Amino acid sequence: MGVQLKLIVALQKIDSEITRINNRNKMLPGELARLDEIFHGFSADFGEDQKTLEELSKAHKEREEKLKRGVESLKKTKDRLHEVKTNKEYQAMLKEIESTASKNSAIEDEILIVMDKLDQVRKMVKVREKELDGHRHDYESKKRKIEQELAAMDAEVSVYLEKGLMLKEQIASDLLKRYETIKNRSNGLAVVAVWKEICAGCHMNIPPQMYIELQKDVDIQYCPQCNRIIYWEDQNIKGE
Repeated sequence: MGVQLKLIVALQKIDSEITRINNRNKMLPGELARLDEIFHGFSADFGEDQKTLEELSKAHKEREEKLKRGVESLKKTKDRLHEVKTNKEYQAMLKEIESTASKNSAIEDEILIVMDKLDQVRKMVKVREKELDGHRHDYESKKRKIEQELAAMDAEVSVYLEKGLMLKEQIASDLLKRYETIKNRSNGLAVVAVWKEICAGCHMNIPPQMYIELQKDVDIQYCPQCNRIIYWEDQNIKGE
């Protein structure tokens, strides 16, 4: 491969790397936002589970206190039973005792139901907490990696830009101008390889004679279809 062609191929690789980095730079904030959204979704779900647990704990405590008051009320009513003087008062007191005992029994049933739910939710929250810890570890690891990648990008681009400037100083001005013109109209890709008569830029066949000349590396040539600078690349050797 001729010196000028080697230089222009190297410049294309550098420019392609800069484009890749810049495109990645544009994508990474979106990836960070998606990571935040997913993790905050898990956190919100866990927060709802905790809220349910707190509400059930509160309901359990309220019913326990209510039952305690009911038991105390029942005891006081029973203690007053021997103080009644008439049969009517006695019957009324028995009804009150029966009613209070029935209410206490109902509260006890509610407490059992709440305790069963509370036990289920506690187990679920424990499992979800472990899951959230796993998601947090994964989230923080990926976030840290993306932030490190973002921080390194400016320095990486600066290195490539410096290498590109050094190459441009060695490339013939007319060839460099042609390269920049092609690059600007071809989505940043001005130099492409050709293998088995196929241009990697437009994926069209080049003439057989041109392909032969291209392998001889006589002069810089351009694809007759997309006008990109082309060079022959032995992809059998590349793949080894």
